Amino acid sequence: MTRYHYPMDTRLLELLVCPVTKGPLQYDREKQELTSRSARLAYPVRDGIPILLENEARTLTDEELGL
Repeated sequence: MTRYHYPMDTRLLELLVCPVTKGPLQYDREKQELTSRSARLAYPVRDGIPILLENEARTLTDEELGL
């Protein structure tokens, strides 16, 4: 299956916050995820749409966090 990399609107990214911590999110274009270091979660971006639901997020590893 081909994975398409949709661009994230930078204005939208500036407005989005982690639903758990209300902290900033970083966009990982390659993985198509928005990451919250403080919550240790990565939220998927599907077809250019961020899915900011805690039960849809995956937990970031210590390695991914640089710990």
